[in-house]
Amino acid sequence: MTRPASDVAFTPAVKAIQEKRGSRAGYAKREEKGGWRTKVTPDLAGFLAEARSFYLATASAEGQPYVQHRGGPPGFLRVVDDHTLGFADFKGNRQYITTGNLTENSKAFIFIMDYAQRRRVKIWGRARAVEGDAALLARLWPEGYEARPEQVILFEIEAWDTNCPQHIAQMFAAEDVARTVMQFQARIKELEAEVAALKGERGK
Repeated sequence: MTRPASDVAFTPAVKAIQEKRGSRAGYAKREEKGGWRTKVTPDLAGFLAEARSFYLATASAEGQPYVQHRGGPPGFLRVVDDHTLGFADFKGNRQYITTGNLTENSKAFIFIMDYAQRRRVKIWGRARAVEGDAALLARLWPEGYEARPEQVILFEIEAWDTNCPQHIAQMFAAEDVARTVMQFQARIKELEAEVAALKGERGK
């Protein structure tokens, strides 16, 4: 029998805890239908097109975990095909922990949070760094974005799932708030001009 995709996270130890705490039966029903999704769907593609940041988790050969933030313009984490994501990796503090980890352990995890809509997506898979591929870098480079390119990271999806909005504090990007405030300010000026015009007509 084919293992459900969710087994990438639901190890025997995890399932034992689920059984002990009463949630195993519910997840078992989902596993009968294949578990989590393994391909990029239109919904996931749309979610990624709006994402400005995400967290990439890797681990060393010894299992030491590491999580690194990646940010850029909306949609900089791109769909390469229905099983693969990719992004241009910008130069940072030059610690290279993620890159080093991937040379000895390709297992990786992406966590994306949309605070405005209170949505989150978890993606399990394997990642690799690609250097010296100018065509691939150009394909994944965010148009007009100013940063120093270093390499490309490709992420092969094994499984992905979503979480409910419970306990997610709603927050908005500063540029989105500024844009909305400017729209309100422009509308206020329009209304003030209309009020002034009405008062002028009444004074005649």
